[in-house]
Amino acid sequence: MTALSSPAGTHSPQLTAGSQSGTVGDDAWRSNVRRAVLDEVADFVGTRCSVELNGAGLDAAGNTLVEFVSGGKCLRSAFMYVGWLCGAEPSNAALRAAASLELLHAFALLQDDVMDQSSKRRGRPAAHVQLTQSYRERGLSGSAERFGESAAILLGDLCLIWAEQMLRESGVEGRRLQQLWPRYDAMRIELAVGQFADLASDVRDLPPLDAVLDVARRKSGNYTVRRPLEIGAAMAGCDDRAVSQLGRYGAAVGEAFQLRDDMLGVFGSSANTGKPSGGDLLERKATSVVVMAYQMADAPTRRQLVELMNSEDLDDDMLDRFRTLIVATGAAQSIEDMIDHRVEYARNSLDDKVIDDSSRAALGNMAAACVERSA
Repeated sequence: MTALSSPAGTHSPQLTAGSQSGTVGDDAWRSNVRRAVLDEVADFVGTRCSVELNGAGLDAAGNTLVEFVSGGKCLRSAFMYVGWLCGAEPSNAALRAAASLELLHAFALLQDDVMDQSSKRRGRPAAHVQLTQSYRERGLSGSAERFGESAAILLGDLCLIWAEQMLRESGVEGRRLQQLWPRYDAMRIELAVGQFADLASDVRDLPPLDAVLDVARRKSGNYTVRRPLEIGAAMAGCDDRAVSQLGRYGAAVGEAFQLRDDMLGVFGSSANTGKPSGGDLLERKATSVVVMAYQMADAPTRRQLVELMNSEDLDDDMLDRFRTLIVATGAAQSIEDMIDHRVEYARNSLDDKVIDDSSRAALGNMAAACVERSA
Protein backbone atom coordinates (compact mmCIF):
# COMPACT_ATOMS: atom_id res chain seq x y z
CA MET A 1 0.00 0.00 0.00
CA THR A 2 1.47 3.39 -0.96
CA ALA A 3 0.58 6.83 0.27
CA LEU A 4 1.33 10.46 -0.18
CA SER A 5 4.67 10.58 1.52
CA SER A 6 5.68 11.94 4.84
CA PRO A 7 8.30 14.71 4.70
CA ALA A 8 11.07 12.18 5.15
CA GLY A 9 9.61 9.51 2.87
CA THR A 10 9.79 8.67 -0.80
CA HIS A 11 6.35 7.17 -1.50
CA SER A 12 4.59 8.11 -4.74
CA PRO A 13 1.28 9.99 -4.41
CA GLN A 14 -0.91 7.01 -5.26
CA LEU A 15 -3.69 5.99 -2.95
CA THR A 16 -4.95 2.44 -3.18
CA ALA A 17 -6.85 1.89 0.07
CA GLY A 18 -10.47 1.02 -0.64
CA SER A 19 -12.08 3.27 -3.24
CA GLN A 20 -9.66 6.15 -2.67
CA SER A 21 -7.74 5.58 -5.90
CA GLY A 22 -6.01 8.15 -8.08
CA THR A 23 -3.21 10.65 -7.65
CA VAL A 24 -3.76 12.37 -4.33
CA GLY A 25 -5.46 15.72 -4.78
CA ASP A 26 -6.56 15.29 -8.40
CA ASP A 27 -10.18 15.32 -9.60
CA ALA A 28 -10.60 11.53 -9.53
CA TRP A 29 -9.08 11.23 -6.06
CA ARG A 30 -11.20 14.07 -4.65
CA SER A 31 -14.32 12.55 -6.18
CA ASN A 32 -13.59 9.13 -4.68
CA VAL A 33 -12.72 10.56 -1.28
CA ARG A 34 -15.87 12.70 -1.36
CA ARG A 35 -18.01 9.61 -1.98
CA ALA A 36 -16.25 7.69 0.79
CA VAL A 37 -16.64 10.63 3.20
CA LEU A 38 -20.34 11.05 2.42
CA ASP A 39 -20.87 7.30 2.92
CA GLU A 40 -19.20 7.46 6.34
CA VAL A 41 -21.27 10.49 7.36
CA ALA A 42 -24.51 8.96 6.08
CA ASP A 43 -23.87 5.79 8.06
CA PHE A 44 -23.01 7.67 11.26
CA VAL A 45 -25.88 10.19 11.03
CA GLY A 46 -28.40 7.57 9.95
CA THR A 47 -27.58 5.45 13.00
CA ARG A 48 -27.60 8.40 15.39
CA CYS A 49 -30.88 9.78 14.02
CA SER A 50 -32.51 6.38 14.31
CA VAL A 51 -31.51 6.14 17.96
CA GLU A 52 -31.70 9.75 19.15
CA LEU A 53 -34.33 11.45 16.97
CA ASN A 54 -36.63 8.87 15.42
CA GLY A 55 -36.82 7.05 18.72
CA ALA A 56 -38.07 10.29 20.29
CA GLY A 57 -40.74 10.78 17.63
CA LEU A 58 -38.72 13.40 15.75
CA ASP A 59 -38.66 11.57 12.42
CA ALA A 60 -39.13 14.73 10.32
CA ALA A 61 -36.09 16.37 11.90
CA GLY A 62 -34.05 13.19 11.44
CA ASN A 63 -35.03 12.90 7.79
CA THR A 64 -34.17 16.54 7.20
CA LEU A 65 -30.73 16.08 8.71
CA VAL A 66 -29.99 12.87 6.78
CA GLU A 67 -30.79 14.70 3.55
CA PHE A 68 -28.81 17.77 4.61
CA VAL A 69 -25.55 15.84 5.11
CA SER A 70 -25.90 13.91 1.86
CA GLY A 71 -24.15 16.56 -0.26
CA GLY A 72 -21.30 19.06 -0.29
CA LYS A 73 -17.79 19.33 -1.72
CA CYS A 74 -16.11 17.76 1.36
CA LEU A 75 -13.06 20.00 0.96
CA ARG A 76 -12.39 20.16 4.68
CA SER A 77 -12.35 16.38 4.98
CA ALA A 78 -10.10 16.08 1.94
CA PHE A 79 -7.62 18.59 3.38
CA MET A 80 -7.55 16.81 6.73
CA TYR A 81 -6.91 13.51 4.97
CA VAL A 82 -4.16 15.05 2.81
CA GLY A 83 -2.59 16.32 6.03
CA TRP A 84 -2.70 12.76 7.37
CA LEU A 85 -1.13 11.39 4.20
CA CYS A 86 1.77 13.82 4.55
CA GLY A 87 2.97 11.67 7.44
CA ALA A 88 1.21 8.31 7.38
CA GLU A 89 -0.16 5.54 5.18
CA PRO A 90 -3.77 5.45 3.90
CA SER A 91 -6.15 4.49 6.67
CA ASN A 92 -9.88 3.91 6.84
CA ALA A 93 -9.84 5.15 10.42
CA ALA A 94 -8.12 8.38 9.40
CA LEU A 95 -10.61 8.84 6.57
CA ARG A 96 -13.45 8.36 9.05
CA ALA A 97 -11.85 10.92 11.35
CA ALA A 98 -11.57 13.38 8.47
CA ALA A 99 -15.21 12.74 7.54
CA SER A 100 -16.25 14.02 10.97
CA LEU A 101 -15.45 17.55 9.77
CA GLU A 102 -18.51 17.35 7.54
CA LEU A 103 -20.66 17.27 10.67
CA LEU A 104 -18.88 20.33 12.01
CA HIS A 105 -19.56 21.98 8.66
CA ALA A 106 -23.23 20.93 8.82
CA PHE A 107 -23.45 22.62 12.23
CA ALA A 108 -22.07 25.86 10.75
CA LEU A 109 -24.32 25.78 7.68
CA LEU A 110 -27.52 24.97 9.57
CA GLN A 111 -27.05 27.92 11.87
CA ASP A 112 -25.65 30.19 9.14
CA ASP A 113 -28.81 29.72 7.07
CA VAL A 114 -30.96 30.72 10.04
CA MET A 115 -28.83 33.79 10.77
CA ASP A 116 -28.80 34.87 7.11
CA GLN A 117 -32.47 33.94 6.60
CA SER A 118 -31.37 31.94 3.55
CA SER A 119 -34.21 30.12 1.84
CA LYS A 120 -31.99 27.67 -0.07
CA ARG A 121 -28.96 25.49 0.47
CA ARG A 122 -27.36 23.46 -2.32
CA GLY A 123 -30.35 24.11 -4.57
CA ARG A 124 -32.88 22.76 -2.04
CA PRO A 125 -34.99 24.46 0.60
CA ALA A 126 -32.84 25.24 3.64
CA ALA A 127 -33.34 22.98 6.66
CA HIS A 128 -35.24 25.57 8.67
CA VAL A 129 -37.57 26.12 5.70
CA GLN A 130 -38.26 22.38 5.44
CA LEU A 131 -38.89 22.12 9.16
CA THR A 132 -41.20 25.14 9.05
CA GLN A 133 -43.24 23.52 6.30
CA SER A 134 -43.41 20.21 8.15
CA TYR A 135 -44.70 21.97 11.27
CA ARG A 136 -47.26 23.88 9.24
CA GLU A 137 -48.50 20.73 7.51
CA ARG A 138 -49.11 19.10 10.89
CA GLY A 139 -51.36 22.02 11.83
CA LEU A 140 -49.67 22.62 15.16
CA SER A 141 -50.17 25.78 17.19
CA GLY A 142 -47.72 28.63 17.44
CA SER A 143 -45.35 30.11 14.88
CA ALA A 144 -44.20 27.60 12.26
CA GLU A 145 -41.29 29.88 11.34
CA ARG A 146 -40.15 30.09 14.93
CA PHE A 147 -40.29 26.31 15.23
CA GLY A 148 -38.37 25.78 11.98
CA GLU A 149 -35.55 28.12 12.98
CA SER A 150 -35.33 26.72 16.51
CA ALA A 151 -35.33 23.13 15.24
CA ALA A 152 -32.56 23.89 12.72
CA ILE A 153 -30.42 25.43 15.49
CA LEU A 154 -30.91 22.32 17.62
CA LEU A 155 -29.99 20.06 14.71
CA GLY A 156 -26.85 22.16 14.36
CA ASP A 157 -26.08 21.60 18.04
CA LEU A 158 -26.43 17.85 17.53
CA CYS A 159 -24.04 17.99 14.57
CA LEU A 160 -21.49 19.87 16.67
CA ILE A 161 -21.65 17.17 19.35
CA TRP A 162 -21.70 14.30 16.87
CA ALA A 163 -18.69 15.70 14.98
CA GLU A 164 -16.47 15.24 18.01
CA GLN A 165 -18.07 11.90 18.82
CA MET A 166 -17.44 10.63 15.28
CA LEU A 167 -13.82 11.79 15.53
CA ARG A 168 -13.28 10.08 18.89
CA GLU A 169 -14.91 6.86 17.64
CA SER A 170 -13.14 6.86 14.26
CA GLY A 171 -10.71 4.11 15.21
CA VAL A 172 -7.65 6.39 15.18
CA GLU A 173 -5.36 5.56 18.11
CA GLY A 174 -5.85 7.61 21.25
CA ARG A 175 -2.24 8.79 21.27
CA ARG A 176 -2.71 10.24 17.78
CA LEU A 177 -5.99 11.93 18.70
CA GLN A 178 -4.26 13.62 21.62
CA GLN A 179 -2.08 15.50 19.12
CA LEU A 180 -4.99 17.21 17.39
CA TRP A 181 -7.27 18.51 20.17
CA PRO A 182 -5.58 21.94 20.65
CA ARG A 183 -5.93 22.72 16.94
CA TYR A 184 -9.44 21.27 16.82
CA ASP A 185 -10.48 23.56 19.69
CA ALA A 186 -8.80 26.54 18.02
CA MET A 187 -10.68 25.83 14.80
CA ARG A 188 -14.07 25.73 16.54
CA ILE A 189 -13.38 28.93 18.47
CA GLU A 190 -12.22 30.73 15.31
CA LEU A 191 -15.34 29.59 13.51
CA ALA A 192 -17.67 30.85 16.25
CA VAL A 193 -15.88 34.19 16.64
CA GLY A 194 -15.74 34.65 12.87
CA GLN A 195 -19.45 33.91 12.55
CA PHE A 196 -20.19 36.40 15.31
CA ALA A 197 -18.09 39.10 13.62
CA ASP A 198 -19.75 38.35 10.29
CA LEU A 199 -23.17 38.64 11.90
CA ALA A 200 -22.26 42.06 13.31
CA SER A 201 -20.84 43.27 9.99
CA ASP A 202 -22.89 45.57 7.78
CA VAL A 203 -21.80 47.13 4.51
CA ARG A 204 -23.25 50.47 5.63
CA ASP A 205 -20.52 50.63 8.29
CA LEU A 206 -17.88 50.19 5.57
CA PRO A 207 -15.24 48.42 7.67
CA PRO A 208 -11.64 48.55 6.43
CA LEU A 209 -10.54 45.78 4.08
CA ASP A 210 -8.09 44.37 6.64
CA ALA A 211 -10.95 43.88 9.11
CA VAL A 212 -13.08 42.19 6.44
CA LEU A 213 -10.24 39.83 5.55
CA ASP A 214 -9.67 39.02 9.24
CA VAL A 215 -13.32 38.00 9.63
CA ALA A 216 -13.11 35.92 6.45
CA ARG A 217 -9.94 34.25 7.69
CA ARG A 218 -11.57 33.24 10.96
CA LYS A 219 -14.99 32.34 9.61
CA SER A 220 -13.95 30.40 6.54
CA GLY A 221 -10.29 30.40 5.53
CA ASN A 222 -8.69 28.77 8.55
CA TYR A 223 -11.63 26.47 9.07
CA THR A 224 -11.70 25.28 5.45
CA VAL A 225 -8.01 24.70 4.77
CA ARG A 226 -5.44 25.60 7.40
CA ARG A 227 -6.84 23.88 10.49
CA PRO A 228 -7.97 20.68 8.72
CA LEU A 229 -4.50 20.31 7.21
CA GLU A 230 -2.77 20.95 10.55
CA ILE A 231 -5.14 18.59 12.36
CA GLY A 232 -4.52 15.79 9.86
CA ALA A 233 -0.76 16.31 9.91
CA ALA A 234 -0.60 16.46 13.71
CA MET A 235 -2.70 13.29 13.93
CA ALA A 236 -0.24 11.58 11.56
CA GLY A 237 2.75 12.58 13.68
CA CYS A 238 4.32 15.11 11.28
CA ASP A 239 7.03 17.22 12.91
CA ASP A 240 6.60 20.88 13.85
CA ARG A 241 8.36 22.19 10.73
CA ALA A 242 6.03 20.27 8.43
CA VAL A 243 2.91 21.31 10.36
CA SER A 244 4.05 24.96 10.32
CA GLN A 245 4.61 24.93 6.56
CA LEU A 246 1.24 23.31 6.00
CA GLY A 247 -0.26 26.00 8.22
CA ARG A 248 1.25 28.81 6.13
CA TYR A 249 0.06 27.16 2.94
CA GLY A 250 -3.36 26.61 4.48
CA ALA A 251 -3.74 30.21 5.66
CA ALA A 252 -3.01 31.54 2.17
CA VAL A 253 -5.21 29.03 0.32
CA GLY A 254 -7.96 29.53 2.90
CA GLU A 255 -7.97 33.27 2.20
CA ALA A 256 -8.03 32.60 -1.55
CA PHE A 257 -10.98 30.24 -1.01
CA GLN A 258 -12.94 32.91 0.86
CA LEU A 259 -12.10 35.59 -1.72
CA ARG A 260 -13.49 33.28 -4.41
CA ASP A 261 -16.57 32.79 -2.22
CA ASP A 262 -16.95 36.57 -2.04
CA MET A 263 -16.78 36.82 -5.83
CA LEU A 264 -19.42 34.11 -6.18
CA GLY A 265 -21.59 35.93 -3.65
CA VAL A 266 -21.73 38.87 -6.06
CA PHE A 267 -21.33 37.37 -9.53
CA GLY A 268 -22.23 33.67 -9.11
CA SER A 269 -25.38 32.26 -10.64
CA SER A 270 -28.06 30.67 -8.47
CA ALA A 271 -27.90 27.56 -10.69
CA ASN A 272 -24.28 27.00 -9.60
CA THR A 273 -24.29 28.25 -6.03
CA GLY A 274 -27.72 26.98 -5.02
CA LYS A 275 -28.37 30.38 -3.40
CA PRO A 276 -29.97 33.58 -4.78
CA SER A 277 -27.85 35.38 -7.37
CA GLY A 278 -26.12 38.36 -5.79
CA GLY A 279 -26.97 37.02 -2.34
CA ASP A 280 -24.20 38.95 -0.58
CA LEU A 281 -25.47 42.20 -2.10
CA LEU A 282 -29.04 41.43 -1.08
CA GLU A 283 -27.90 40.71 2.48
CA ARG A 284 -25.77 43.89 2.59
CA LYS A 285 -22.70 41.88 3.56
CA ALA A 286 -19.47 43.81 3.90
CA THR A 287 -17.44 41.39 1.78
CA SER A 288 -14.03 41.99 0.29
CA VAL A 289 -15.53 42.68 -3.14
CA VAL A 290 -17.87 45.46 -1.99
CA VAL A 291 -15.39 47.08 0.38
CA MET A 292 -12.67 46.99 -2.27
CA ALA A 293 -15.05 48.58 -4.80
CA TYR A 294 -15.86 51.40 -2.40
CA GLN A 295 -12.18 52.04 -1.68
CA MET A 296 -11.23 52.08 -5.37
CA ALA A 297 -14.22 54.07 -6.65
CA ASP A 298 -14.03 57.70 -7.76
CA ALA A 299 -16.37 60.17 -6.07
CA PRO A 300 -19.36 59.83 -8.48
CA THR A 301 -19.16 56.03 -8.47
CA ARG A 302 -18.79 55.96 -4.70
CA ARG A 303 -21.99 57.98 -4.33
CA GLN A 304 -23.84 55.48 -6.52
CA LEU A 305 -22.47 52.57 -4.50
CA VAL A 306 -23.57 54.17 -1.23
CA GLU A 307 -27.03 54.75 -2.70
CA LEU A 308 -27.33 51.06 -3.53
CA MET A 309 -25.91 49.99 -0.17
CA ASN A 310 -28.58 52.08 1.58
CA SER A 311 -31.49 50.96 -0.61
CA GLU A 312 -34.23 49.14 1.26
CA ASP A 313 -34.87 46.72 -1.61
CA LEU A 314 -32.65 45.70 -4.51
CA ASP A 315 -34.47 44.50 -7.62
CA ASP A 316 -32.76 42.69 -10.50
CA ASP A 317 -31.99 45.91 -12.36
CA MET A 318 -30.40 47.43 -9.26
CA LEU A 319 -28.34 44.28 -8.69
CA ASP A 320 -27.06 44.45 -12.27
CA ARG A 321 -26.15 48.11 -11.75
CA PHE A 322 -24.39 47.23 -8.49
CA ARG A 323 -22.31 44.58 -10.25
CA THR A 324 -21.50 46.91 -13.16
CA LEU A 325 -20.23 49.58 -10.77
CA ILE A 326 -18.07 47.04 -8.90
CA VAL A 327 -16.45 45.91 -12.15
CA ALA A 328 -15.95 49.52 -13.29
CA THR A 329 -13.95 50.35 -10.15
CA GLY A 330 -11.49 47.56 -10.93
CA ALA A 331 -12.33 45.81 -7.65
CA ALA A 332 -13.30 42.51 -9.26
CA GLN A 333 -9.94 42.29 -11.04
CA SER A 334 -8.10 43.28 -7.87
CA ILE A 335 -9.78 40.45 -5.96
CA GLU A 336 -8.83 38.01 -8.75
CA ASP A 337 -5.23 39.23 -8.46
CA MET A 338 -5.33 38.71 -4.69
CA ILE A 339 -6.55 35.15 -5.23
CA ASP A 340 -3.72 34.43 -7.67
CA HIS A 341 -1.09 35.94 -5.38
CA ARG A 342 -2.24 33.91 -2.39
CA VAL A 343 -2.21 30.65 -4.31
CA GLU A 344 1.27 31.43 -5.63
CA TYR A 345 2.47 32.27 -2.12
CA ALA A 346 0.97 29.04 -0.79
CA ARG A 347 2.77 26.92 -3.36
CA ASN A 348 6.07 28.73 -2.78
CA SER A 349 5.76 28.37 0.99
CA LEU A 350 6.26 24.60 0.80
CA ASP A 351 9.96 23.88 1.17
CA ASP A 352 11.06 20.72 -0.66
CA LYS A 353 13.40 19.94 2.22
CA VAL A 354 10.38 19.58 4.50
CA ILE A 355 7.44 18.72 2.21
CA ASP A 356 8.39 16.36 -0.63
CA ASP A 357 7.54 16.72 -4.33
CA SER A 358 4.53 14.43 -4.33
CA SER A 359 3.01 16.16 -1.30
CA ARG A 360 3.56 19.58 -2.83
CA ALA A 361 1.97 18.46 -6.11
CA ALA A 362 -1.08 17.21 -4.24
CA LEU A 363 -1.38 20.47 -2.31
CA GLY A 364 -1.05 22.40 -5.56
CA ASN A 365 -3.98 20.42 -6.98
CA MET A 366 -6.03 21.09 -3.87
CA ALA A 367 -5.30 24.83 -4.04
CA ALA A 368 -6.58 24.91 -7.61
CA ALA A 369 -9.74 23.08 -6.55
CA CYS A 370 -10.42 25.79 -3.96
CA VAL A 371 -10.28 28.73 -6.35
CA GLU A 372 -11.22 27.31 -9.75
CA ARG A 373 -14.86 26.72 -8.91
CA SER A 374 -18.29 28.11 -9.69
CA ALA A 375 -20.05 27.02 -6.49
